[in-house]
Amino acid sequence: MEKKRILIIDDDNRNIFALKAVLKSKGYQCLSAIGGEEGLQLLEEQKDIAVVLMDMMMPGMDGYEAMAIMGKDPELKDIPVIAVTAQAMLGDKERCLNAGAVGYVSKPINVDSLTALLAKYI
Repeated sequence: MEKKRILIIDDDNRNIFALKAVLKSKGYQCLSAIGGEEGLQLLEEQKDIAVVLMDMMMPGMDGYEAMAIMGKDPELKDIPVIAVTAQAMLGDKERCLNAGAVGYVSKPINVDSLTALLAKYI
C-alpha cells in the first residue's frame, strides 16, 4: 500500500520548500498547496493524505476557515490537522486546538517536535 502523505498548506513557498526538504529526509511524502482553497481541493482529490500541516495565517481562506470547512465534511473531518503558525502568542495554541487542530507547532519549526507529532498520526 502506498505510504500516507502529508499535505502542507502554506502561503509562503519558502516555508513549503523547507518543510518538504526536512520531511523528505525523514522518509515522508509531501504534497503542498499555496492556500486554504487549494488545500481543500487537494484533500478532495487525493484520498491518501494522512496529516495536514496547516499554516493558520494566510490571505484569502486562512487555516481556521479551512479547518472549519474540513470539520463539516464527512470525508475530511477525520484527517488530523497540525496547526503551523508564526503567531506564538499566549492563547494561540488553545485557539488552534479549539478550532480542530490535533497539534500545534510554531515557526521556526522544531523538527523533532514536529516529527514526534507526525509519528502519532502516520
